[in-house]
Amino acid sequence: MTAKIRTLTGITTTGTPHLGNYVGAIRPAIEASHRDDVESFYFLADYHALVKCEDPQRIAQSRLEIAATWLALGLDTDRAFFYRQSDITEIPELTWLLTCVTSKGLLNRAHAYKAAVDRNTADNEDGDAGISAGLFMYPVLMAADILIFNAQRVPVGRDQIQHIEMARDIGQRFNHLYGAAYRAATRGDSDPFVLPEAVTDEHVATLPGLDGRKMSKSYNNTIPLWLSAKEMKKAVLGIVTDSRAPGEAKDADTSNLFAIYQAFASSEETAAMRQAFADGIAWGEAKQMLFERIDAELAAPRERYGALMSRPAEIEERLLAGAKKARERSAPFIAALRESVGLSTRTAARPVTPGRGAAAAHGSASAQWKRYREKDGRFYFKLVAADGGLLLQSSAFERPDEVGVAIDRLLAMSGQAAIDSTMLALDGRVGICAEVATVANALAVLAEIEREKRAAKAAQD
Repeated sequence: MTAKIRTLTGITTTGTPHLGNYVGAIRPAIEASHRDDVESFYFLADYHALVKCEDPQRIAQSRLEIAATWLALGLDTDRAFFYRQSDITEIPELTWLLTCVTSKGLLNRAHAYKAAVDRNTADNEDGDAGISAGLFMYPVLMAADILIFNAQRVPVGRDQIQHIEMARDIGQRFNHLYGAAYRAATRGDSDPFVLPEAVTDEHVATLPGLDGRKMSKSYNNTIPLWLSAKEMKKAVLGIVTDSRAPGEAKDADTSNLFAIYQAFASSEETAAMRQAFADGIAWGEAKQMLFERIDAELAAPRERYGALMSRPAEIEERLLAGAKKARERSAPFIAALRESVGLSTRTAARPVTPGRGAAAAHGSASAQWKRYREKDGRFYFKLVAADGGLLLQSSAFERPDEVGVAIDRLLAMSGQAAIDSTMLALDGRVGICAEVATVANALAVLAEIEREKRAAKAAQD
C-alpha cells in the first residue's frame, strides 16, 4: 500500500469567510481531502487569532462560523482530521520544546516582525513599541502546528513560505540535538520530525473584489460567503464595471465580473460567457448570470450552514471528536519527545549494553504473542503484556500465514514517529485493549528483540 501524503492547513478564526476565501482556499482544500493518496489535517488556528484579536466574543463567534463553514461545504471529518488548535494540549508543550532550540536571530528575520519594527522606526517610535511576544513567537507556534503531526506538505500563499522554511530550520535543529535520544526512546530509525514542504498553487483563483482590487477584508471590498440569496444578488449588482453600453463588445480579460464568473463556472459556461461579452451582453444581464451561477453552487451549503449554526452543540461535538482523533497521534508522539529531552515521567530505561538484549533492558520479561486456533477452525492472535494484561486481540483469519503477516505489520510500525489506534487496528482486524502508548512501547521492544535475533543469526552464519 502506498503511504499517504500528510497535508496540513491552518484556518484563521477571525472574521467571516468571503467568496475569495472559498475559491482560493476552502474549496480546493476540501477537494484535496477526498483524494485517496492524501491524509489531511485541518485546524482552527484560534491560538494564532489571539495575536491579532483581543475581542473574546469575536474569537468565539468566528470559531463557530469557520467550523460551520467547512462542515457545510462538505468536509468529510471521517476521512480528514478537523480540530481546534486549542484542543490539542500537546501543541503548546511542543511550542516550548521548539522555543528552546530556536535562535532569536531566526525570529528577528520573520517578515511580520520586521515589518512591525520598520513601521515603528518610520514613526520615530522604539522598534518594539506595541509588539507582543505573541507576534514575535508566532513562527514557533506555527512550527509546532506543523511538526506535531509531521505534515509533509503545507499549502500556503507566497506570504507564508518563510514560516514553512522556519519550521524546517527549527525541526532540523531539534533533530540534530535530540535525534539520537529520540531513536533510543522509540527504538526506531527515524528522526523526530519530518521537514515540511511549502506548496503554492499558481492556478488557484484569486478573486477580485467589488472594486476590482484583490478581494480582501482590509480593502472592505468582499462579498461574504453566507449572504442570503437576496443579499448576494444585491452584492453582485454592486460589482464595479465600465461604461460600455448594451450591444457594445466588452473585454472579458479585464473584467472583474468575468473573473468571478470564471471561478464558479464550468469551462463550457466560461466559453459561452466570453462569447456573450464579445457580442455585447448588457452588464445587468451578465450580473444576473453571475448571481445565478454563484447561488446554484452555494444554495445547498447555505442551508446546511444555517442548520449547523442553529445547533452549536453539534459543531462542538464534531470538533471534540476531531481533537480526540488527532490526540491519538499527538499524545504518544509528545511522550516520546519528552523522553528524548529528559522530561519523561517514566523510570528511565536502562541502556542496552552489547549482548545484553532489549528484553533485559526493559526487565526480565517482555510482551508475548499468542497464536492459536479456535473451534471455528480459524486462526487468531493476541499480544499479552509481561504482567498478563491483554494489549491486542485479533479477529479471525482464515489461514495461519495471514496471522504472521498481520504481526509483521504491527512490528513494522515500531519505527514510525507516532502510532495511533487507527494504524494498530489494521483495517478493523485488531482490537486494542490498552493505552496506545503502552502497546507502542511493547511493539518497540519486540521489534528490537527480533532485530537482535536476526543480527545474532547473521553473525553465526
